[in-house]
Amino acid sequence: MGAGHKRVRAPKGGVVIAVSHAAARGATGNCEQEPLDERGDRPHDPSLLCPEPAAGYLGRRYSEDGLFQSERGNTIVCHPVAGSATEAALLAARQRFLNMPDAHKFAFTAPESLHMTLFEGVLDRNRALPFWPHDVAIDTPLERMTEIFQARLAGFEPGPRFAVEVTGAAPIGLRLQGATAEDRYAMADWRNRLSELLGLRQPNHDHYEFHSTFAYPIAWLDDQALPDWQAMLDAVVTDLRAAAPVLELRAPALCVFEDMNWFEEVLVLEPRA
Repeated sequence: MGAGHKRVRAPKGGVVIAVSHAAARGATGNCEQEPLDERGDRPHDPSLLCPEPAAGYLGRRYSEDGLFQSERGNTIVCHPVAGSATEAALLAARQRFLNMPDAHKFAFTAPESLHMTLFEGVLDRNRALPFWPHDVAIDTPLERMTEIFQARLAGFEPGPRFAVEVTGAAPIGLRLQGATAEDRYAMADWRNRLSELLGLRQPNHDHYEFHSTFAYPIAWLDDQALPDWQAMLDAVVTDLRAAAPVLELRAPALCVFEDMNWFEEVLVLEPRA
């Protein structure tokens, strides 16, 4: 970890919270992940949507008063099964985040937006390679881009079902992964074949870490708040893994969104048996 950071170490399955006010002032907005350190973790974890307040989302995706702004795009996600034990456990976990004294330092997405991204699509505002399909004109309207994706996915052979588990937490959400090596391989295979079909391979493709976002940061947590957050996050992971050892998720679906509060399914990709 670089100079100016403070870190609270967590037991396996927990989270390492990194805090650096200097880094916040000098952040570039680059969300690519840092390499693993010698312990096999990332001392600063951009896998959960770049947790720095200055990482490029504040003032564009959401405002300092916690309101979400227009951020149009498409993506392929798995929503929790409605009415399931998983949905109830996720909502209970989200409420524990909201109950923290410093919750006002985060912009929380609507509970209806809960999902796990399987494959990132495009953002209307981010019209540049490699964040746009290499074989589609950069000025293609977003609605037309979604139609192109739908047409390509019509010939897509979905992969097998996969099981997902919670492996950790951060102040902005949960870290997820396939429950077994077979599940992790299946998820990677889905992503690789979707990338080839859609002509889209973003810089984090090979080291993408699955997650479920609860909130986006507005301000840095104070150092003295970190132990309480660490304790809450560790408890959330323990309780979630007990209540929902394997998350009940709907089939992957191509979705469109106007902001981070709702992801509308337009094409479901039902896994093969």
